[in-house]
Amino acid sequence: MKVIIVFAALFAVAFARPDVETVRQHSFVQPDGFKFGVETSDGSKHDAEGQLKAIDKDHVGIAVHGSYQFVDKDGHTYVVNYVADENGYQAQGEHLPHS
Repeated sequence: MKVIIVFAALFAVAFARPDVETVRQHSFVQPDGFKFGVETSDGSKHDAEGQLKAIDKDHVGIAVHGSYQFVDKDGHTYVVNYVADENGYQAQGEHLPHS
């Protein structure tokens, strides 16, 4: 159910601006994971892949890795690579502070 909500939110964002068109869109959803990608005519992209992961003998979670990019009003492209798993959301990008 959560995967469906994520996809719905992504598609809503892609269609939020009438002057922006979706130029690439794919999704593959299975019981044990998913993969999707979307790209719009304004230079925005989001690709991600998630797999079920055994946390311990009683708990299963999903580990997601992906990247997204967007272009600001001045034409600068920002790219974020991320992992979201049992350790939380970890993002990396040239414009983000390093720990």
